[in-house]
Amino acid sequence: MLWTALILGLAGSFHCVGMCGPIAFLLPVDRSSTRRKNFQIFLYHFGRILAYSIIGLLFGLVGKSLSLFGVQQQLSIAIGIVMIALVIIPQELLNKYSISRPLYRLISKVKSGMGKALKRKTSDTFFTIGFLNGFLPCGLVYVAVFGAIASGNALEGSAYMAVFGLGTIPLMTTAVYLGNFITGKVKQKIRRTIPVVVALMGCLFILRGMGLGIPYVSPKPKTEMVDGTMNCHSNMTDSSMENTNAKKL
Repeated sequence: MLWTALILGLAGSFHCVGMCGPIAFLLPVDRSSTRRKNFQIFLYHFGRILAYSIIGLLFGLVGKSLSLFGVQQQLSIAIGIVMIALVIIPQELLNKYSISRPLYRLISKVKSGMGKALKRKTSDTFFTIGFLNGFLPCGLVYVAVFGAIASGNALEGSAYMAVFGLGTIPLMTTAVYLGNFITGKVKQKIRRTIPVVVALMGCLFILRGMGLGIPYVSPKPKTEMVDGTMNCHSNMTDSSMENTNAKKL
């Protein structure tokens, strides 16, 4: 399901430009040297992706804990339903019960750290800004986190978030180079497209949890495959024992 993370990153990067674009516009890149500027932008993206990877690792561990109880398929279906619900539920209601509210103090510290980093132009400035940027609350990051949980594995969860971050690089890099290049009409079209993408992702996670045997989309549960292998091995053992007994007689 890593390809869903890439799609989410590519489609969601338009939203990222709107949310994190101002930070990208203010990056104190060296405009006089193309090589130095490219390296500074690389450090910024590397910091973001590292932050996403850490988040994915932590929530992947949560998914692994849940999968130990044998509910990984049910978890995938539940996450898909939540994704679709996030699209259907009115935005005003979501804002009223925002899950970011308990994190306001932490968020204010992150923003404060970013403000201090923006004033400096040392080599680590761009990595620090990107790393802190990755921890800022964002609706699409939450959706990607659901994907990390559904992976049921710490490494896969980390990889899921990293691929999501890679998907946002092309447009975010363009934002650094060109500034606020998206017009109002384009922004409206993007805002209408993103919920559709999220809903489709939710449907994919539901299909995945159903285990319909569709390659790459809804593979059969691994437990069933293991059980089938064990049964096959058991039948082969029984038949070989019967042949041995027949020879003895």
